[in-house]
Amino acid sequence: MTDEHDPAGPEPGQAVREAPERPEPPSGASAEPRPSRRRRWLTALVIFLLIAIPAGYIVISAEQSRDSGQSKEEEAASTGLYNDFPSKVQQRIYNVPVPAGSTPVYYYESNAWHRSSLYVQFRTNAWGLDHYLKWAGTSRAALKDGEITITGAQAAKVGWDLASGGQWAGTSIKAEDPGPSQHITVNFDNPAHPVVYVVSSVAFKR
Repeated sequence: MTDEHDPAGPEPGQAVREAPERPEPPSGASAEPRPSRRRRWLTALVIFLLIAIPAGYIVISAEQSRDSGQSKEEEAASTGLYNDFPSKVQQRIYNVPVPAGSTPVYYYESNAWHRSSLYVQFRTNAWGLDHYLKWAGTSRAALKDGEITITGAQAAKVGWDLASGGQWAGTSIKAEDPGPSQHITVNFDNPAHPVVYVVSSVAFKR
């Protein structure tokens, strides 16, 4: 009986070759490559910085705000005046339009049940004084030499010393309620840079 020849098999007399075995990974090793230790370290550092830097800014900002608030509170407690411009709303309500470029500028607002007052002090120049007086509803011609229109009690409330010698001039603006009435006193010791003191009060009908 003759053996049948398998066409897919090896030729007669030819040795059968076995397929090479695929090497197995070492024991305990993963099939996927692991990230290097340096890459993991850099990733951890980036995450830390993303968290730490914003947190640091928040802490610094909070400390600065706290210190600024304490400084303003101490300043207000000592003289009643804040070293800043009154807000636009305050300037409009009390009709005290502080000229741009004035420096330094101080203000204090006193509120009561029947009357509120805004105390403002600022140094300006000749142009600023003329424009301020015009905006307030008066003029330099209305200033009376030697006149101090702000009372001693009002000046003492915010620590102003208006009783000492110097070149003073002042005027008052009376307005019907609820419009603001103003007492304006100007120091001309330096005519190029006069210092303006204003107490503007608003009365409320009860």
